[in-house]
Amino acid sequence: MKLISAFQPLRHLTQSSRFAIIEACLIGLISGLAAVALQDGIGWLGGLRIYFANQFHSPLMLPLIGFIGGFIAGLLIETIAPDAKGSGIPQVKAALAQFPIALNWQVALVKLISGITVLGTGLPLGRQGPTVQLGAALAAQLSYWFPTAPNHRQQMIAAGAGAGLAAGFAAPIAGVLFIVEELLHDLSGLTLGTAILSSFIGAVVAHVLGGQNLSISFEQVTTSTSFSVPEIPFFILLGILAGGFGALFNRGLLLSVDLNRRLTFLGLPWRIGLAGGICGGIIGQLPSIFQDNTGLRGLLGLGDLGWQLALTAFMVQFGLTLIAYGSGAPGGLFAPSLVMGAALGNLVGLGQAQLLGAGLPTTYAFVGMGAFFGAVSRVPFTGIVIIFEITQDFNLVLPLMISSVVAYLTAEQVNQSSIYDLLLKQQGIQLQNASPSAQRMLDALTAEDIMQRQVETLPSDLPLDAARKIFSRSHHRGFPILEDRRLVGILSRTDLNRVTQQQKPGDTLIRDVMTPQPLTVSPTASLSDVLYILNRSHISRLPVLDGRKLIGIITRADIIHAEFDHISGQKQQDNQAFAPSYGVYLTRGPATGEGRILLPLANPDTAETLLKVAVAMAQSLNYELECLHIIHLPRNRLPAETPVQTTKSRRILQRAVRYGQRHQVSVHTQVIVAQDVAQAILEAEQTEHINLLLMGWQGQFFSGGQIGNPTVRTILQQAKSQVLVIRPATHFNMGKNQRWLIPVSGGPNVQQAIQLLPALVPISKSPNLKLFQVYPPSSDLPDPSILDHYSQFLKQACPDSTVKSTQICAQNVADAIVELARLQQTDIIVIGASPTGLVHQALKGNIPLAIAQGTEATIILVRGSGTSVVV
Repeated sequence: MKLISAFQPLRHLTQSSRFAIIEACLIGLISGLAAVALQDGIGWLGGLRIYFANQFHSPLMLPLIGFIGGFIAGLLIETIAPDAKGSGIPQVKAALAQFPIALNWQVALVKLISGITVLGTGLPLGRQGPTVQLGAALAAQLSYWFPTAPNHRQQMIAAGAGAGLAAGFAAPIAGVLFIVEELLHDLSGLTLGTAILSSFIGAVVAHVLGGQNLSISFEQVTTSTSFSVPEIPFFILLGILAGGFGALFNRGLLLSVDLNRRLTFLGLPWRIGLAGGICGGIIGQLPSIFQDNTGLRGLLGLGDLGWQLALTAFMVQFGLTLIAYGSGAPGGLFAPSLVMGAALGNLVGLGQAQLLGAGLPTTYAFVGMGAFFGAVSRVPFTGIVIIFEITQDFNLVLPLMISSVVAYLTAEQVNQSSIYDLLLKQQGIQLQNASPSAQRMLDALTAEDIMQRQVETLPSDLPLDAARKIFSRSHHRGFPILEDRRLVGILSRTDLNRVTQQQKPGDTLIRDVMTPQPLTVSPTASLSDVLYILNRSHISRLPVLDGRKLIGIITRADIIHAEFDHISGQKQQDNQAFAPSYGVYLTRGPATGEGRILLPLANPDTAETLLKVAVAMAQSLNYELECLHIIHLPRNRLPAETPVQTTKSRRILQRAVRYGQRHQVSVHTQVIVAQDVAQAILEAEQTEHINLLLMGWQGQFFSGGQIGNPTVRTILQQAKSQVLVIRPATHFNMGKNQRWLIPVSGGPNVQQAIQLLPALVPISKSPNLKLFQVYPPSSDLPDPSILDHYSQFLKQACPDSTVKSTQICAQNVADAIVELARLQQTDIIVIGASPTGLVHQALKGNIPLAIAQGTEATIILVRGSGTSVVV
């Protein structure tokens, strides 16, 4: 059988530090090669574009080439990989936050080809965003080929993204900072180690194969930079302008994306094609320097443009970037941000030169790049490091810090999010929902914490026809299959659908169509491990085995519910005020049963009655019995430090062991010292993998519209297993021909009470079971199908019992039940716990308060597993 342990050797290898180093190096190499391929492809296609523009009429050729390139790129994205549109960085952030965004080789290939097509045909976007998504997608594909845990895979995807950025700028330190500052916000050893290695190797590959700078392509900077104290006000001014225009640019991008999204009558190829044509048409009317993005960036960086061309460059780049990016074209915002920052810096530098004459426009151009970049992306330190690594000029560090911090603070006054977060929010993706605390929750909780303990199983020799009927009546999408009490497979709806029409269902058994040797997990497996197996194997449920015993099942929905509880803070916190309970006595019987019943024993006068019921049910269900005695302490005494006497406790438990041995039921016992009884019971339920919790209650069963005392109410509200609360009659006995009364309604707990009756009826020999349904005079006779269904089930499951059903018309449901119990001298009443308040349900017949108040019969209250009740 395939267990989670089968994954452990390979997963241990793939999560070791040695493998992480190897994987980070490989990711850096692949990301660097992909960045070089993107650069060379854009350069080759861009050269052809310039050639045709020079040979023919450029105002005609440039829009035509732009339209064709955009249309082809849009067609590739729309038909093969829709997640390849845009810059790619929002997609990477969403994927790292566990949103269902595709990152694989298809996305990488389409991003590479469409990026070359769009950027090479003249759309004024950058290649750094695409290189980030290229690196992340290739890393994600690599981590899929090699089985790794979700957190390790997340680190590798981030490393790939950082390597892509480092290769795009030939700036390894910037790649590391981008991971820490924008993607993961994490400074752990694994994050830094893999980020440094992958970014370094990616930058080296880009430097060796692609030249010093892949993105900016500046000429060799021959003009020196300078900085003096009198220039500080101008750098502050530059920061304010960069922050203000950066925030305005972000708003414009959001408006452009939203406008294009509303153009539903145009497909993506047409939108990108039209954007390419518009940009080409505008560029064709401008001086020839604007036709070559590389040359324009170099002149801006060197500060060789006058104020007219610098202002034109800023306005043109600002407007065309909005048009191009809003269309969904696969290009990035890094290079446009740097061009606009350089143009803005030129303008401020030229103004400073006229007024002060102390600095050089080159300094302001480079500082403006870092400031505008930081204002748009909200990663000021990454922007500072990118410019420093490009120029390798220490004179720029201080003015960069001044302008970048001022720009960041100015932009934050407008909107406290980066453009990538804003774009994701526009799509309905809130990254704060996938916070690091959610990942910590996945690592902290285990399968046994949230698994469904009440598991419905099917035998392997059940005919397929019967299985189909069971599926038609059940909301479950799959059932574990047992053979000789051992898990041998899982039958899902998909398995049933695979059965061809030529097969004869009457001759086909479940074992012939089930999925054999299913994957399983141990109860101590973390939710992170469980989610990894579910995603890796493309399944929705996993059986939970303790040794060879099936103790529960965990589904993808269970994990989603746990994450919701964690995020919304709706988990019960009532028990945290008490000190942990402390075990002082323990005995273990043979582990021979298929499940366990937890039986808290406290009162010696009622212990024998409860024990008889529990043992009878254990025999019917083939369960073991876990008997628990709790020594209660006041809150000012710690359980682990308080001496206690266990003589009376052990005497009660030893009687339980002897009684179980006489009836061939395995009995385990333990004595627990606790400040809170309910907390101790719930802890035992969790640690002992309980399927059914049976409790007794003496005295007034209902009081003030509530059930029992606070302990019983807490158990009914918080226990995860099936719960039975028994109020024995004054002279309760396990006699013959006892009369049972079962009120029937449509609630889930009533259904589970009916299903549990075959295990309960052995406490009395040949009982008479009376099912009845009450309806008010104002309504028509209700559909008897529910009664008929339950009656047929009990007749088959309880052949020694007499089963009858009836419908009664009465104004008051509670009075009708009490009167019927009196007339028929009912011995036992079985009630399904109400999912809402008792008083509110009095007129609807769901566990009315008067049932317990008006009869002295034994009352058995059933609350199904995973069902909450208001008590």
